[in-house]
Amino acid sequence: MKTRLLALLISFLALTAAPFTAAAADSRIVDAAFVTAAIKRGAIIWDVRSGAEYRRSHIPEAISIGDALSVLRNPNSEDFMPVSELERILGDAGFDLEKEIVVYGTRAAVGAYFGLYTLQHFGAKKAWVYHDGIDGWARGSGALQTEEIRYRPVQLSLKAVPGVAVSTEEILAMLNKPDIQLIDVRTPGEFAGEDIRAIRGGHIPGAINIPYEQNWQDPETAQKLARRQVRDNSGMSLKSDADLRALYSKLDPDKETVVYCHSGVRAAETATVLAKLGFTKVKVYDSSWLGYGNKLDAPANNVQFFNVGAFNNRITALQSRIDQLEREVGEARRR
Repeated sequence: MKTRLLALLISFLALTAAPFTAAAADSRIVDAAFVTAAIKRGAIIWDVRSGAEYRRSHIPEAISIGDALSVLRNPNSEDFMPVSELERILGDAGFDLEKEIVVYGTRAAVGAYFGLYTLQHFGAKKAWVYHDGIDGWARGSGALQTEEIRYRPVQLSLKAVPGVAVSTEEILAMLNKPDIQLIDVRTPGEFAGEDIRAIRGGHIPGAINIPYEQNWQDPETAQKLARRQVRDNSGMSLKSDADLRALYSKLDPDKETVVYCHSGVRAAETATVLAKLGFTKVKVYDSSWLGYGNKLDAPANNVQFFNVGAFNNRITALQSRIDQLEREVGEARRR
């Protein structure tokens, strides 16, 4: 009897743990050991940093198209470049989406998660992101390379696959639906409408605010680095799975979950983390607040409009100060 009860208990524990165990096995977030093995298998290693950073040093066999956030996105809308342009850029670099691809930048770089999201958006099935990036690689005494790596160009025909991203129209149709979870991963100031980065500030009704930095072991690492309170960015390493589950414990992993930020980049990191934790229906709102906030008839909370006049006054005052400093420098040089 005791043996049977023990067997039932073990089965119950296995079933309750199954969602997260399966998620860990299928995580899109990998470590240095995975990258090392992927290099040996001939995987494409994609460095999303700037060309200058890449040329200084990179993970062996990595390729680069330059700063992915700049190269692959329209500088005004911050949406993807036209598909024909993406096909040219990625095809010329030799991106075969049927191959394994590992994306990295610096530790916790949202550009790396954006790279992963881009690949998934266009149908790549074997794509991963190395969260600790070149910082983790170098700290682990991994070899670095300076030689530029080039692949043979390939012909690409890109088509967005369903289930990865949602549009503004789809977001509007989801409002006030109890089976939809909206996560705003921007800063508390952006969420509250105090930090305005579009025509208006605020947030989508029903969204909950969990800044993407909360995924890190120390969410304040960036500020501490700026203040020189820490020596490196190791605090940007991901929290343990247990801590991440606690962070998102109020959310239902079986509900459709849409993540957004300002332009979909920070959202890509949290979406990947949620998928790692077993959330089965995670999507990125690609245009995010930049698209939603600029659509003036879209319902929003904590709305504050951008004051163009005040902004222009600040720019004028700043330019006057710059002109004055330049005159003072010129006079000092003539003495």
